[in-house]
This record gives sequence, C-alpha cells and structure tokens, in this order.
Amino acid sequence: MKKIAVLLVFFFAVVGCNNQKKVVENDSKTKSEVNEYKVPKIEYEASSRGFFEKIIIENQMVSVVNERDAKDNGETAKISDDVNKELSSYLNSVQLDQLATYKDPTQKRFYDGAAIANLKITVDGVEYKTVDFDHGNPPVEIEKLVNKIVSFGVKR
Repeated sequence: MKKIAVLLVFFFAVVGCNNQKKVVENDSKTKSEVNEYKVPKIEYEASSRGFFEKIIIENQMVSVVNERDAKDNGETAKISDDVNKELSSYLNSVQLDQLATYKDPTQKRFYDGAAIANLKITVDGVEYKTVDFDHGNPPVEIEKLVNKIVSFGVKR
C-alpha cells in the first residue's frame, strides 16, 4: 500500500511540474513568436457613460461595435495586406508578456475626463491584457498599435 502511495505522489509531482513548465512557456511568449504578418486576435474596448466602442481584429477582418448591447459584430470590413503588415510591425514591437505592466500616462478617466479603454491580444489561446487607460492616451509602449486600431473606429 505504501508503494502505491509513493508512486501516486511521484506521478502527481511529475505531472504538476510538467504543467508549470507549460504555463511558464506560454507566459514568456514574446513578439518574435507572433508570425511576421499574421495578426492575432486583438480586442480594443473604450467606454464611458455616453460612449462605447469595441474594435475586434481577427483573420484580417475588423469589426466595429458602437452599442453596448449589440447582438451582432457591427460594421465589418476586410483589412488590406499593407495595413495588416503595418499592424503586424506595431504588434512585433510589443512584448506581450509585459503588456499588463505598461503604465497609463494620464488618469482622466477617474473624473470622467476620458473614456476607460483596454486592449486584449489573444495568441494561440493565451490572452494578454493591459491595465485600463484613457481612451486617446494609451501607454507609450503600445501607442502606435492602439492609434492604428482606433483609426478603424472612425466613421468612414
């Protein structure tokens, strides 16, 4: 009976260590692991009491939703290859595992001076999220990427 207990403890220890290794590998994913021109799923959301905008980029398509309770994906459009390459280059300059540590330059959202915004990037099922920041004033490290994403929301 003791031998079985020792074997079970050993088995669970090996499985547990192996799972931790996978988590560490996923957390250390960086810009170099994102395919050069394949843009992962990107979700940008900004909202305040009277404003809502959600922009989703996936599979070279962009969807813009301007209503909180929208049941569909709003306006959808195809992203050109040139714009996709531009997005990819901006994304490659971002360290995904550091995304949550980027500091917001202003805090106007605390007194309704700006909408609350956040960015979520999903790569191979792993989500990387920013802390909340002011819409229109993202952290410096992701400024070009966010500005390009927000440009899709501007009425055409």
